Amino acid sequence: MDEGRPIFLQIAEQIEGSIVDGSLLEGTQAPSTTELAAFHRINPATAAKGLNQLVADGVLHKRRGIGMFVTEGARAMLLDRRREQFVRQYVDPLVAEARKLGVGPAELTEMIQTAAVHG
Repeated sequence: MDEGRPIFLQIAEQIEGSIVDGSLLEGTQAPSTTELAAFHRINPATAAKGLNQLVADGVLHKRRGIGMFVTEGARAMLLDRRREQFVRQYVDPLVAEARKLGVGPAELTEMIQTAAVHG
């Protein structure tokens, strides 16, 4: 756990990561509040807050008396959101710095391809 970030957000991000990487499939049951609380040694209310955040985001849905399940289409939604974050966090600053250095689109593309092959 990251000391600087709220635990409930870290719980939500961990579950999102499991959905994105395919270890938690759409339509399958998500870990319960009790399981999360016991595994992370946290208050069940904190675990519930993380799960409820995912319900509010449309990533999970509740089935009364059964538990939380991954919503159909959740993976695609999360991938879209992460791509948008990736652009804002990495691509936009990269392009801005390239402009400052006089690096054009073709040269930047070549640099990225070289880094991908050799990095």
